[in-house]
Amino acid sequence: MNELDWLFAQQRFGMHPGLERVRALLARLDSPQRGFQTVLVGGTNGKGSTAASLAAMLTASGTRTGLFTSPHLTRFSERFVVGGQECPAPQIEEALGRVRPHAEAVGATFFEIVTALGALLFAEAGVEVAVMEVGLGGRLDATNALEPVLSVITTVALDHTEILGETLEAIAAEKAGILRPGRPAVTGVPPALWPQLEGQGAALWALGREVQVEARSQGWAGWTLRVELPGAALDLQTPLLGEHGAANAALAAAAAWRLGVGEAAIRAGAAGVVWPGRLEVVPWRGGRVLLDGAHNPAGAQALAAALRSLGAAPLPLVFGASSGKDVAGVASALREVAAEVILTRARLSPRALSPQELAPHFTGLPVRFAGSPAEALALLPPGSSAAVCGSLYLIGEVRPLLLGLPGEAPEERERWQ
Repeated sequence: MNELDWLFAQQRFGMHPGLERVRALLARLDSPQRGFQTVLVGGTNGKGSTAASLAAMLTASGTRTGLFTSPHLTRFSERFVVGGQECPAPQIEEALGRVRPHAEAVGATFFEIVTALGALLFAEAGVEVAVMEVGLGGRLDATNALEPVLSVITTVALDHTEILGETLEAIAAEKAGILRPGRPAVTGVPPALWPQLEGQGAALWALGREVQVEARSQGWAGWTLRVELPGAALDLQTPLLGEHGAANAALAAAAAWRLGVGEAAIRAGAAGVVWPGRLEVVPWRGGRVLLDGAHNPAGAQALAAALRSLGAAPLPLVFGASSGKDVAGVASALREVAAEVILTRARLSPRALSPQELAPHFTGLPVRFAGSPAEALALLPPGSSAAVCGSLYLIGEVRPLLLGLPGEAPEERERWQ
C-alpha cells in the first residue's frame, strides 16, 4: 500500500475532535508551523473562497503564500498550494512517508495527518504566510493547533449540529475558538452573533460595522466593490458570483489590509482569484453549467439567490447529496429555481445517497434518475444552462467530465472527508 492509499484508508476511522494528537504529531515533526505565520479562515460557508481570495492578495504583494483547503475536488494536491501552484504529487507523497510513522505513533486521524502534512510542506517550501481553511468548527479543529496572527470567521449557519451544537449561538462559540486575545480578526456573521466572538478578546472587525461594503453586480462577470475600512477605502473587482461572493471578497480584502497588504495587491488578488466548484461557470455543449457545492440549507439559499439575480432560474438541476446532511432543507431552498431535477450520486463517495433516496425531497417537480454523473450530464440538452449542486464530491466528479481534460480525471479513491 503506497502512502496515499494508506492515508485515504484512515478516512474510515472518522473524526475525533481534539488538539492533543495533532499537537503531538507536529511536535514529532519538529514543529514546522513555527516556520511561517498562519491565518485561520473558518465559518460554515464561504471560508474556501475567502481563503483563496486572501491568498491571492498576499501572493500579489510578493509574499510567498501557502493555501490549505479542504476537501479537494479531483486531486489531493489541490489541498496544498504555494504561490498559486499545487505542490507536486511526488513531493507530497515523499513528505507523507516521513509523517506516517509519527502519525501512527500518536493515532492521528485523517484530517490531523493532512493538516500536519500541510504545515511540513509549507515550511519546507519557504512559505512566509499560510492561509489555512478550518475543517470543522474551530475550537477543536486540527488547524487550531497552529497559532494565527489573524483569524477570519465568514458565516455561521446550522451544519454539523451533532458535533457543533444545535443553535447558531453554540456554533458561533465553537468557531470563535480560532480567535486569539488581542490579535486581529475579521467576520461576516450577523450582529446578533458578535457577542459570541467578542468574548474571545480579539481585535474584531465586523462586516456592517468597521467594514462597510457597497457592491454592484456585473452579472456573470462578478462584482465591483467599494470596501470602506477604518482609515481606508478600497475599490475592487472580483469574479466571485452571488452576494455571498461579494461579501467573501470584502472580508478577504479587510484581512489583507490588516496584514499590511497594499491596495494594488489587494485589487490584483481580488480580480485574479480562482475558486473551482463554487458558483463556477463552465461552458459546455454551447451552453453553460454552473457548479456549486451547496451542501447545507444556507449554501443552497445562497445558490438560489444567485441564480435568481443572474436571471438563470428556473433551470435544470443535477443534484446529489451525502448521508447525514439536511437534504430536506437543501431541497426546499432549491425547489423554486429548478425546472427539473436529475438525481445522481458521486461514484467515489460511500456516503452518497441513491437517487431513489433523494427523490421524496423533490415531489411535485419533474424528476429523472441517473446512475452516474456522466449519465446525468448526458440527460442535459445541448445549448442549455444547468446547475450541478449538492455534494462537493459530486462536483469533483462532474467537473473533469465538463472540462474534458485527461489530467483532470478524479483520483480513484473513496471519498469520506
